[in-house]
Amino acid sequence: MMALGKRLWVEGVGTAWVVFIGCGSIVLNTGVVQQGYGVLEVSFAFGLALATASYAFGAISGAHFNPAVTIGFTVAHRFPVRDLLPYIAAQILGAIGAAALLAYVASGRPGFELTASEFAANGFGDHSPADYQLHSALVVELALSFAFVLASLMMAGRRSLRPIAPLVAGACLAIVYMVSIPVTNGSINPARSTGQALFVGDWALDQLWLFWAAPLLGGVVAGALFSLFCGKSGRHDASLADRQGEVA
Repeated sequence: MMALGKRLWVEGVGTAWVVFIGCGSIVLNTGVVQQGYGVLEVSFAFGLALATASYAFGAISGAHFNPAVTIGFTVAHRFPVRDLLPYIAAQILGAIGAAALLAYVASGRPGFELTASEFAANGFGDHSPADYQLHSALVVELALSFAFVLASLMMAGRRSLRPIAPLVAGACLAIVYMVSIPVTNGSINPARSTGQALFVGDWALDQLWLFWAAPLLGGVVAGALFSLFCGKSGRHDASLADRQGEVA
């Protein structure tokens, strides 16, 4: 396993890539998603960003790029507890860096005002793209985070599929976003939500709790069920992409 410092650096860079590409597909195409178009484009942007980052960096850090994935692998005994908080911190810093870069790029558009823009932040109620309320947002984020983390764990346990695991993870994320974008603007990733919320402030920070609570709970449940039905492993694996590196 690579040194922790190198893995943290890669986790931050990979998370920044996913957030910048995914959120950039919303922010830099102003009005498209808000008018009911572009959900497929945004979903594929997030999915392809995850797949490319996983192929590029997975053998180094494990390609989590998401606190919910990290905590799911930890609960499933596939990731060391000692590295949990450092990984999450690196992911948050990467997402904040991506949001800062995106804000700088978006400021080059005439008339853009960050304070008046939703800036691809996640929300519910008046800040849901289709006005979905709290209970709908909670259920969607919880259920889809559970499914995404469980799928990642299942892929990690199947050696024959490891070479295509990043593609499957990317496809799974794209599908998840197709469903969640109309409801919450698509989170499933607390780091992604935090970076955008810090720049929007106000309502985005007030609602940020849901986009931590639901994905993390989904990851915990996925990890616990995987451990229960698939058994505990005495070996700690960083992720599905790390296992891919072993085959190669």
